[in-house]
Amino acid sequence: MKLLKYTFIISLVTLLSCQIDEIQDPNNPSVIAIENNASRNELQLLVSGVESEMRDEMGFYYDVLGIIGREYYFFTNSDPRYTGEVLGKGEATLDDAGFYGTRPYAGRYKVVKDANILMTAAQNAADPLSDSELKGFTGFAKTTQAYSLLLVLNMQYQNGIRIEVSDPENLGPFKDYSTALGDISSLLDAGYADLNTAGSEALFFLSEGFVFNGLDELESLKQFNRAIKARVELYRGNKTAALSALSDSFFDLAGSLNMGPSHFYDAAGTDLPNPVYRTPNGSEALAAQPSYVTDIRAGDDRINKVAMRTSPATLDGLTSNYDVVIYSSISSNIPIIRNEELILIYAEANIGTNNTEAASALSIITSAHGLGNYTGALTDSELVDELLYNRRYSLFGEAHRWIDMRRYDRLDQLPIDRPGDDVWTQLPRPVSEIGVQGG
Repeated sequence: MKLLKYTFIISLVTLLSCQIDEIQDPNNPSVIAIENNASRNELQLLVSGVESEMRDEMGFYYDVLGIIGREYYFFTNSDPRYTGEVLGKGEATLDDAGFYGTRPYAGRYKVVKDANILMTAAQNAADPLSDSELKGFTGFAKTTQAYSLLLVLNMQYQNGIRIEVSDPENLGPFKDYSTALGDISSLLDAGYADLNTAGSEALFFLSEGFVFNGLDELESLKQFNRAIKARVELYRGNKTAALSALSDSFFDLAGSLNMGPSHFYDAAGTDLPNPVYRTPNGSEALAAQPSYVTDIRAGDDRINKVAMRTSPATLDGLTSNYDVVIYSSISSNIPIIRNEELILIYAEANIGTNNTEAASALSIITSAHGLGNYTGALTDSELVDELLYNRRYSLFGEAHRWIDMRRYDRLDQLPIDRPGDDVWTQLPRPVSEIGVQGG
């Protein structure tokens, strides 16, 4: 059964992700016990735990990047930092102890740690795995680690990040942005190589969100791995490598734009609800930055990602007439990466070498959203402008706008909401990392 509920593994994963006391509780598993004598059922629990942890704290990641990238506001009277520090109001600066940076940072490294536990446990399983069976587990672990590290790097940018964290007593050094991207790319390649030698069927199953388009676990993971590889190579400026990765991903010029893996959410029981959904017209609002509406082209159906409120939302000198309505409920899945992004990666990777093909790919996107084929100039500059317009509206609310404008050195083109507001280049390195060995 593909549908997995995560509530049954939360206690195990939470315990494994925390430091273990010297006195062991005989009624609960320890990291040492799991790493050295895991049953196959326990390996499944660890896989499910890693996938579940991938969702944890993601609301902060999407919201903070969306706010800094001037996609939307988060209006809440419970915490003024969303409209203050995050938007650079007046003399406000980002806090290295602020939850908006530390929680998504720690959440992503928690995935990395749990994946390390999984790899050790699979290597030392009570019922020894064959090499091909083991590769399924390590391929999954390395792929999810690489994706998680990429999100950390997106937030930290030129601060750099730690790649090697398998030994808490001997953490690896911080790698600069370029080096870290290269290491993430190599980790994806290692995961892909493992998945390609993992046999015909995995010993584990994933949620209905992660497996997609009728694929099984291993094929879904392989295509997901190559999709993220294409994104990483685009960030590195390696367009040829990005195109090569796309060819082994789920990229499909004629396919559904929404095809791809997603994070599963559910309102039932104690499972996690979608953390980005907000009830429309509420006093606590996820409200579109006004330029989303004023800049969109007539006839572009991506206007439906926002909805006019019954009354304007106003807080801290900011006002919006539109709610973000990307998700319909707290049980809506959140896409990890979609075919629409892959088509846009394909278009971008062709700019400068095959502008006709880039324009053709962009026409698929514009036609799908009611604008017809792209009819502009085929110069690099015109195609980049068209690309960024479509990435803005196609990937709205998916934490790309800030990164895209930073990649193209256009952060100064993002709207300033109030006089004196700042558009940040990166989040500060968390205070917990300051003075820690390996830094």
